[in-house]
Amino acid sequence: MECIKVTHSFAEETRKQYLGALTPGYDFMTKLRGSIDSILPPNAHEIAENRLFISVTSAKNGKNHLLSNFASREDLVKALLASSFIPLYGGFNAVDFNGEKLIDGGLTNGLPILPVGRTVTVSPFCGRLDICPQDRGRVGVYVKVPKQDLKLSIANFIRLHQSLFPPSQKKMESLYQDGYDDAILFLLKENWFE
Repeated sequence: MECIKVTHSFAEETRKQYLGALTPGYDFMTKLRGSIDSILPPNAHEIAENRLFISVTSAKNGKNHLLSNFASREDLVKALLASSFIPLYGGFNAVDFNGEKLIDGGLTNGLPILPVGRTVTVSPFCGRLDICPQDRGRVGVYVKVPKQDLKLSIANFIRLHQSLFPPSQKKMESLYQDGYDDAILFLLKENWFE
């Protein structure tokens, strides 16, 4: 519940800005850091070790990296911030992580498939993924977005807009419920639901 409250509060603050996160003087990354700091426990980096894989992109050479080892809570926070940094939207300075400038891994590999075990892919966009919205319609045109196939649909364009410019809290609650329902459908389909 704490994550939901923090997300709603962060979205509300962003909505109040004239141009959302793009409003001059609004420091999206500082606000995001405050939200992350308020949620993560002191030993989050130990809990996440080799269990959480964060996709980031080198701002220098455009190569994708998966981070899963964090020497400290601060390293984990910086990795999370880097994975959320979209140039211009998040500002002009990429996140410094151990001397390397990093940006959002979604720009090069938003849904990495891990080499061991089954990777369950989850996305807020309709596409060829395990857990995602299912857009109705007969046209099945997909576009390749860094290592994932997303359906070309008006609904996905609306979702993109909502991801950059948060909708009302009521709509966010509806989207949360839709995601929950999509996850349940996947678990039932895979016979993983107990």
